[in-house]
Amino acid sequence: MANRDRASLPRPVSTPATPAADIWHLGIISLIAFLTLVDLFAAQAILPSLQREFGVSRAAMGFAVNASTFGMAAAGLAVGIFGRNLDRRNGIWISLALLAVPTMLLSTTRDLAIFAGLRVAQGLCMATAFTLTMAYLAEHFPADRATGALAAYVTGNVASNLFGRILSAAVADLGGLSINFQTFALLNLAGAALVWATLKRTEHMMPGRRIRSHASWRSVLGNRGLQSMLGIGFLILFVFIGTYTYVNFRLVELGLSPMQLGLVYFVFLPSLLTTPLGGLVSRRLGAGAGIMLMLFLAVLGLIALLSASLAAVLAGLAIIAIGTFLAQALATSEVGRIAAAEKAAASGAYLASYYTGGLFGSLVVGQIYDRFGWNISVLTLAAMLMLAMLLAVPLCIMRSSYRNGQDTALSKSGGQPHP
Repeated sequence: MANRDRASLPRPVSTPATPAADIWHLGIISLIAFLTLVDLFAAQAILPSLQREFGVSRAAMGFAVNASTFGMAAAGLAVGIFGRNLDRRNGIWISLALLAVPTMLLSTTRDLAIFAGLRVAQGLCMATAFTLTMAYLAEHFPADRATGALAAYVTGNVASNLFGRILSAAVADLGGLSINFQTFALLNLAGAALVWATLKRTEHMMPGRRIRSHASWRSVLGNRGLQSMLGIGFLILFVFIGTYTYVNFRLVELGLSPMQLGLVYFVFLPSLLTTPLGGLVSRRLGAGAGIMLMLFLAVLGLIALLSASLAAVLAGLAIIAIGTFLAQALATSEVGRIAAAEKAAASGAYLASYYTGGLFGSLVVGQIYDRFGWNISVLTLAAMLMLAMLLAVPLCIMRSSYRNGQDTALSKSGGQPHP
């Protein structure tokens, strides 16, 4: 037990962390994120195979595969309301262990309604683990390291987006659909084991401390900073899903074959290198300015999608991924900072808003594309990002006011910080 505690993640706040320990901790965080969300993206890579196996339309199969986002949004709300008293570590590993059940059952069903229901169940488990992990990291890392920890978690999310798709396509091609889902069920169990072995038991959030959930929820929704973050999260995934769902049709127009479309997933690769920089960006610029800068970068990427050049479109997709994933890392960290004691409620509300944005992005951009074409769709997505940039302005003002307050306090105390 003592050995496991010493190896647990993270160290106590009062204990200085060495660079080697930081790398180890951040690597574990990224791996936990990868194993938590790998099922969310993997099924999208085998849509054609699933459509042929179930004998349904592309729209029906796509809806069933993306039904997991309904579960993600619902679980985010549920954890936000009831998760204040949940033990973080136990909640995370149990959710991942339970995730293996619907994943395994997906290998046995050929009924579309049951398939969609199992995907919703997967979303419920994934979102519960995701939300509790965000709260855990915000509570257990000091403020100067929390952004880096949450950026590492989003980096694992990026990795699952890329390698989860590639792994799913490869396993399904070699062993078939049933083997594919069985493989991912084993990954779910591996994630549960990793959390159980590396995360410390939450000491100050035991179920014995009963806090009225409606009070937590009211404090979250009444916080203007968090209101801005909910809107930003909604718009980030609105744009991400709206872009990467429908750009495939544009790429086909530019001459890519269905096989070549699989290689487009590698546009996420640069994000694996840039997303961990979220902590550095936050320290240098602040979360608000950092989010605005990253979203502006994503707008430039969207503009590139208007080009008829395949190279320009692929470069634009890579830039959008860099901007949106880094903005997501900064936003996730800022939610934990603003929320104070109500981190579970705030994380749940943010996750619900985030995935609801993805649902609306898929529906709205699809309708615009069908009626007005690709260029209007891209301009709509750019407008959504500019709206998110406007929502980030109050965060810059809050940071400026906070720093001015610190300077005033220092001057009154003769240059010595208050205890």
